[in-house]
Amino acid sequence: MVIDWNEQLAEQLDLHWRVQLRDRLSGLSDEEYFWEPAPGAWNVRPRGTSSAPIAAGSGDFTVDFAFPEPVPPPVTTIAWRLAHIIVAVFGMRVANHFGGPKMDYESFAYAGTAREALEQLDAAYAAWQAGVRGLSEEDLARPCGPAEGPYGEYPMATLVLHINREVIHHGAEIALLRDLYPHR
Repeated sequence: MVIDWNEQLAEQLDLHWRVQLRDRLSGLSDEEYFWEPAPGAWNVRPRGTSSAPIAAGSGDFTVDFAFPEPVPPPVTTIAWRLAHIIVAVFGMRVANHFGGPKMDYESFAYAGTAREALEQLDAAYAAWQAGVRGLSEEDLARPCGPAEGPYGEYPMATLVLHINREVIHHGAEIALLRDLYPHR
């Protein structure tokens, strides 16, 4: 049996995206997007309104951060979790590995509405999947390089699996917040 590993890696995330995650985000309202499920939650906020140690972003909205992260870390909102997936999980990797535009927490223009965030998410996902689907067997076996810091010697396939896990993990957190929202 010949296995197309590229197809398997891309399809793992695409199946989750199509069958679970993306449909689960339908109907996301702005109120729910910004809902803070616990006091001191990290969120995406209008510029100048954050009390977090770091308020990163280039536009009218910033995302809450601290470095190092507090222990225990604050609960995060749907807006924060979507921003994390868009910027750090997909965007930075598309920039570093597939020639996409430079992306980082400081220079990103965060969404001020749920609709805009979902548009950003869709674009980031499409760019990541296009990049992954363009990898050859040799590309999947080569080291992912210095952009991945101490993991730079790991094969690109390991990075793809990591990104798949990150999206599934954070998507499940978002789904749980959506489950809790009607019971607030």
